[in-house]
Amino acid sequence: MQKRGSVFPLLCGSASRAVVYTIGINMGAASLVSAKKHSHVAFPLAAALALSTAATYPVHAAVDFAIQVHPILEARCQPCHSGDKPPAGLRLTDQASVLKGGVSGPALVPGDAKNSLLILRVTHQRGALMPPLGSPLTDEQVAVLRAWIDEGAAWPEMKRTDAKAPTASAAWVAPIAPRTVPVPPGSEANPIDRFVTEYLTKHGQTLPPPVSDAVFARRAYFDLWGLPPTVEQLSAFMADPDLEKRGKLVDHLLADGEMYSGHWMSWWNDLLRNDTGVNYQGDRKSITPWLIQALKKNEHYDQMIRDLVNPVRPGDPDGFLTGVNWRGTVNASQTPYMQAAQNTAQVFLGVNLKCASCHDSFINRYKLRESYGMAALFSETPQLELVRCDVKQGKFVAPALLYPELGSVPPNATLAQRHRIAAQFFTDPRNGRVPRTIVNRFWQKLFGRGLIQPVDEMDAEPWNADLLDWLAVDFTAHNWDLKYLLRAIMTSTTYQMPARVSEEQPDKVYTFLGPNVRRLTAEQFLDSVSAATGEWRIRTEGNDAIRVRDWELKNSQLSAALGRPIRDQVFTTREGRATTFQALELVNGDLLETLLRQGSLRLLNELPPAPDNLFDSGKIRKGGIRFKIDISQAQELWLLTEDAGSYDPARTVAGWVNVKFKGSKQKGTPHKIELITLAAISKFRREQLHAGDKKMGEGVVVPLGTTLSLPIASQGYTRMTGTVVVDDRSRPSDIGGSVRFFVFGAKPDPAHLSKIVGSPPVPEPTAVASVDDAVERFYLELLGRRPQPQEVAVAREYFRSGTTTTAKLQPAALEDFLWSLFMHPDFQYIY
Repeated sequence: MQKRGSVFPLLCGSASRAVVYTIGINMGAASLVSAKKHSHVAFPLAAALALSTAATYPVHAAVDFAIQVHPILEARCQPCHSGDKPPAGLRLTDQASVLKGGVSGPALVPGDAKNSLLILRVTHQRGALMPPLGSPLTDEQVAVLRAWIDEGAAWPEMKRTDAKAPTASAAWVAPIAPRTVPVPPGSEANPIDRFVTEYLTKHGQTLPPPVSDAVFARRAYFDLWGLPPTVEQLSAFMADPDLEKRGKLVDHLLADGEMYSGHWMSWWNDLLRNDTGVNYQGDRKSITPWLIQALKKNEHYDQMIRDLVNPVRPGDPDGFLTGVNWRGTVNASQTPYMQAAQNTAQVFLGVNLKCASCHDSFINRYKLRESYGMAALFSETPQLELVRCDVKQGKFVAPALLYPELGSVPPNATLAQRHRIAAQFFTDPRNGRVPRTIVNRFWQKLFGRGLIQPVDEMDAEPWNADLLDWLAVDFTAHNWDLKYLLRAIMTSTTYQMPARVSEEQPDKVYTFLGPNVRRLTAEQFLDSVSAATGEWRIRTEGNDAIRVRDWELKNSQLSAALGRPIRDQVFTTREGRATTFQALELVNGDLLETLLRQGSLRLLNELPPAPDNLFDSGKIRKGGIRFKIDISQAQELWLLTEDAGSYDPARTVAGWVNVKFKGSKQKGTPHKIELITLAAISKFRREQLHAGDKKMGEGVVVPLGTTLSLPIASQGYTRMTGTVVVDDRSRPSDIGGSVRFFVFGAKPDPAHLSKIVGSPPVPEPTAVASVDDAVERFYLELLGRRPQPQEVAVAREYFRSGTTTTAKLQPAALEDFLWSLFMHPDFQYIY
């Protein structure tokens, strides 16, 4: 293993595919040998690039008990194994009871998962499978429990800072009210730097010199726009002699509302349980239109809260308070009003009420009655019956604020009044918890770790309470302006400190020594691929298509593998651990393969234009649409039946009815043939399709995503008529059928089925002129640095084909070269 920047000239051992080692494509991942889906036989540059830096970023993150382990125990174990008489005498509500165990002995052995009874029972290796009701634990859940036990099975007390480190002060009590803190004396212009300098001095450290211009620019562009700077942007910034250029760059990036919102939408979608491109079922409702406008116009945070909690104005996001309906109410702790209490407390206060929604919490100080008091702020009735572990208690709870010192709620207040009181509670100037929480979230976003960690445990002690309180008060003093907060942090020398690999240890108090190395999010990764290649995925609007950033699309297999959540609940922190799923998608996934292949052809001006469709039905949810198409110029037809957002595509029933091809094989002789009689489609079933009470006729029913290819050369057909139908069987809410039908006269491009209109999110890249141009350009744009001489030599060798001595641009070679750079740790990490 060599230091960053060196390369390994490793030869390919396959005659048909480049076999590459993808060490380094995932944080702390073990090496994975896989065959990339390219036919180009070439020098495995990815091995040279990834191996050279893989050892630079070893990351070990302890399992977070509160976020990862406790929800599993609470949902799947504690409903039975709690109370005064648990089954087999085993109570799984606290560490002492777990270690004591029941009639079969201790439930687990700290440090030894394979011999722990808990693991043996949930994997059905001993005795009856647990839990006895419902589905077994998933492989991922079992893996979390194994890792937690092997790491010592830490079960933090309420006063612990987090599951990874003990608190610095056992007597710490988190304040509710704001706390005004004087700025320490010092020569630094930014008050943040004075707090950090004072902190570092106490720990025997000094504030280091800031990172280079190139590193700062790349960090700032990714943090504010979600994209790396282009070669032109980076070169201009580095050449600028202005001593104030870093602050001016931050101002410039913040001023572009389109680019800023296009990046930060993903973070807010995670936080506010909102998604795009999905078919919402039940009462759930998207808040995307409001949220994107709030970010573009920089709606101040207190007003955002009022809009979310008390949506009374036209256009307000009334979908935020609506819970997720998991096929009805699963249990009392997941009713819509209880979800509203959980979500508002978690998002705005950094408080976990999920445990306390079923019983008094085992992991923090909050009680069941307090959760029900908050839930009553959002329920149809002003008082709620207390339910413990799905057992009604016969007692009723009136609406109450989580911090009663900030006010009370009339017991018979209307729902509108309770919403208004809730909004006042979260934005009350006396409620210092709300600004502390958002400041801490932004600090984590920019530094990789919060001032308090985990960010949803705001009762824990921060590593610098004075800095947190000063930032919170300063934030509210500047009208809750989120862009002001970003600028204040990003123009500090603290933000510009060199990044470090996280070295937290469970038995040590955390010490801040600089920002953590951060991995790109799924959206940053995919948007960067599109910006560099000009190949963007599309979203349909009517019968047209527009090129968009990843947040505007339904979660793909690749983005899911890279950490984009489903968002059926609040996600305040994405999982950063490496998975085999990530590696396989990056190495062999269809989406990345398509983007790079199409993008390479585009960069070489060799991408043929996508054919226009002859027919586009638009999105159909029910009923049918008749069509009549001129096919006189077609030699072959392609009929596509595409999913357009069905909740359950596999159960959606759609088809082509009464499709006829008309024309004359010989002059004066009429000729007509029906699609249903063609041998080419005989493998598909024929069914009667219905729309309401009307029989649409017998049709060809095909699974969504199917393409029918019909050769019609020399048949003399001039017209195609028929009806496309979404059958009534697709209308139930758990299916939510939504289908789009296309007809093409030339082989379609699956990524461009509709006519593309408008401009891409960023200007299209210019064509690549030469091998050296490609190497120089993409090293600068993707890695934020120029290639070293040895890297240039390796790249030139990579582009040589066969016995030729001259490096030459070829689409397959450029595709593999780009893939190699996208796998490089210098690209995948912000440092």
